[in-house]
Amino acid sequence: MARVALVTGGSRGIGAAISKGLKDAGYKVAANYAGNDEAANAFKAETGIPVYKWSVADYDACAAGIAQVEADLGPVDILVNNAGITRDAMFHRMTPQQWNEVIGTNLNGVFNMTHPVWNGMRDRKFGRVITISSINGQKGQAGQVNYSASKAGDIGFTKALAQEGARAGITANVICPGYIATEMVKAIDEKVLNERILPLIPVGRLGEPEEIARCVVFLASDEAGFITGSTISANGGQYFA
Repeated sequence: MARVALVTGGSRGIGAAISKGLKDAGYKVAANYAGNDEAANAFKAETGIPVYKWSVADYDACAAGIAQVEADLGPVDILVNNAGITRDAMFHRMTPQQWNEVIGTNLNGVFNMTHPVWNGMRDRKFGRVITISSINGQKGQAGQVNYSASKAGDIGFTKALAQEGARAGITANVICPGYIATEMVKAIDEKVLNERILPLIPVGRLGEPEEIARCVVFLASDEAGFITGSTISANGGQYFA
């Protein structure tokens, strides 16, 4: 019987590529999204993957949403914590709201999603928790103190969780993408992209969302059962952690 995978932020960008990749690999996939109904419905129509709307920053909404996914598809075996937001500002201008919104989604959201599925994974002696962090959680980035802190926290969360899950057959790993060719990155001014970003990437190009998805599909597989607590840097050689 096909295992169930739940992808947060799973209807756009990297998340959409992950959802599609997992479906192509034979998983039953549910894609969570937070707000863009039009994009989510278009994704559902294109892929046939069911979509579920809730904010990962709200623990009760996560618990209710996961319960609905499990009622529809079965117990969640693979959780991909992909949802994330930015509220960029230099630190001296950063507001408490900008800090709290980013921490609430990018870090608290990982707890809010993982906690409700954890006991089920322990009971079934199998689970995969795969969290999408960022190169900026590894090296930091000016104007992103909130984002970098949240993504660094995701790495620490994963390393500790991996130690708790190991004997229960649960792995926890994190992927840190660099600059990926999503709508957000493609919207960067072409001059900035060509003169300030691409020269920092040794392979000389942006990554593709499907390249991140392939990392997820591997980590979700039975063949990856000996890999846990690891950080995969998928950044074209831009930063070595």
